[in-house]
Amino acid sequence: MTSKKRVVITGIGVISPLGNDLKTNWENIKNGISGIDKITRFDVSNFSTKIAGEVKNFSYEGFIDDKDARRMDVFIRYGVVAGSQAVIDAGLENSNIDKDRVGLIIGSGIGGLPLIEEMRDTFKEKGARRISPFFITGSISNMIAGQLSIKYGYMGVNYGIVSACATSNHSIGDAMRYIEYGDCDVMLAGGAESAISELGLGGFIACRAVSARNDDPKTASRPWDRDRDGFVLGEGAAVLVLEEYEHAKKRGAKIYAELVGYGATSDAYHITSPTVEGPSKCMKLAMKNAGINPNEIDYINAHGTSTPVGDLNETNAVKATFGEHAYKLAMSSTKSMTGHLLGATSAIEAVYTIMALNDSILPPTINIFNQDPECDLDYVANTARNKEIKVALSNSFGFGGTNSSLIFKKFEGK
Repeated sequence: MTSKKRVVITGIGVISPLGNDLKTNWENIKNGISGIDKITRFDVSNFSTKIAGEVKNFSYEGFIDDKDARRMDVFIRYGVVAGSQAVIDAGLENSNIDKDRVGLIIGSGIGGLPLIEEMRDTFKEKGARRISPFFITGSISNMIAGQLSIKYGYMGVNYGIVSACATSNHSIGDAMRYIEYGDCDVMLAGGAESAISELGLGGFIACRAVSARNDDPKTASRPWDRDRDGFVLGEGAAVLVLEEYEHAKKRGAKIYAELVGYGATSDAYHITSPTVEGPSKCMKLAMKNAGINPNEIDYINAHGTSTPVGDLNETNAVKATFGEHAYKLAMSSTKSMTGHLLGATSAIEAVYTIMALNDSILPPTINIFNQDPECDLDYVANTARNKEIKVALSNSFGFGGTNSSLIFKKFEGK
């Protein structure tokens, strides 16, 4: 049996409430800056929640022309810009690579909800003939991968995954396997989301999922705090360039980290209420896939949404998975700063996990004022921590009981 090929990360692109490039994002994460504020995009006077993690000062100039941008929902613009950043960062733009062996798996949990709302209003006010001919192609979830494939001429596999808040981890994990088994040399993988809209916000309020701490947006997302009251809606995109190690080495690419493990499971229990068993099995599968023992995991970038049930459940799942080692590893939630980016969230968190390995800095969980006594692990409370780590795990769990875990390893030059 042929051994699996090694997979490394050679490019990163990111758009988030904390900034529109990798450097700005990582600086703000290290400094514990919150990107959450009052919603500016529409009138929220009739909504009980009035806060979100909006992307600010976003520009697609230089990446998408105006004509094409008008035919895309916002989430596609975010994804195309993040994907383009990743391509440039990896040095692929002018690289002599076989484009038949470059693929893309980039998804979205919800897709073009703002454009769907806009077209519904157009239909009601002006009739069916005024619906844009670009409505469907401007709102469906696989179109980030499609647009980037067209932009760069990449002719390998091309699709999008939709698995709620686990979308990006599934995208990255599936992309990893295309390289491991020799089907592609390079993959672009990640996710994008922009569901901060009237229906998006209203829907999450209706299912009692989001925080209503409107008086102090910066402290609204508080994972593992006793007074947490729900997640904060966020938006953005992140795309990674995954590459077969020898291919990357041959072209002299810089390497951020090695992707060594992927696990995916289902709770098979409830569409919104999690189980301990499903996430625990997911983490164990990722470690088995990586050939790594539980005591080798140094850090977990947690799903950590700031919901009363979810945070406790993840804590218990980590204890069930790691036993006594759960109290020795560090775990933090960067959603305390970005909010919850839904289908984009695990790609954003993969970026922060990779940078933690690179820079030997553990991102903080901000806003832990009164730690929940039932949540008794090391959550890197409030301040980043300097610590060398070699192996890190990133969790994402989604509605429908879908779970995904990735394991990254510090790249040490061989």
